[in-house]
Amino acid sequence: MLYYVMLTVYVIVCSLLLVVVLLQQGKGGDMAAAFGGSSSQTAFGARSGATVLTRATTVLGTVFVLGAFVLSLMGRSAGGSVVSGVGGPAPAQQAAPALPTLPVTPAPETGAPATDDAAPAPAETTPAPAEGQTPQQ
Repeated sequence: MLYYVMLTVYVIVCSLLLVVVLLQQGKGGDMAAAFGGSSSQTAFGARSGATVLTRATTVLGTVFVLGAFVLSLMGRSAGGSVVSGVGGPAPAQQAAPALPTLPVTPAPETGAPATDDAAPAPAETTPAPAEGQTPQQ
C-alpha cells in the first residue's frame, strides 16, 4: 500500500517539475545567445536573484531524484534475483516414443568390395598393339 502512495506522490512531483521548468523564462532572448553571439552575458546567462520558479525547480528536482531512489528500493522483492529460478530442480522429462527401426541387410562376405547395382560396368579395353604392329579395326 505504501508503494502505491509513494508512486502517486512521485507522479505528481514529476508533473509539477515539468510545469515549473516549462514556465521559466529563457535567458537568451534569441538564437544568437545559443551560439555565443551575446557578449554582454556570462557563459550561463546573466546572474539574477533566485526566483520562486528557480527554487521550485531545485526542490522538485531533488524530490524527483530521491523519489526514484526510494521507489527502486521499495519495488525490489526481498532477496530476489533475476536468475533465481535457474538453478532449481529440473522439470520431469517425458519419455520420447520409440522410433521404428528399419531392417538392415548385412554386406556380402565375399572379400570383394561391395558394388552398387546402379553403377555402370567398366568398359572392356583392348590391349595396345606391340611396337611395329598396326592397330586392328
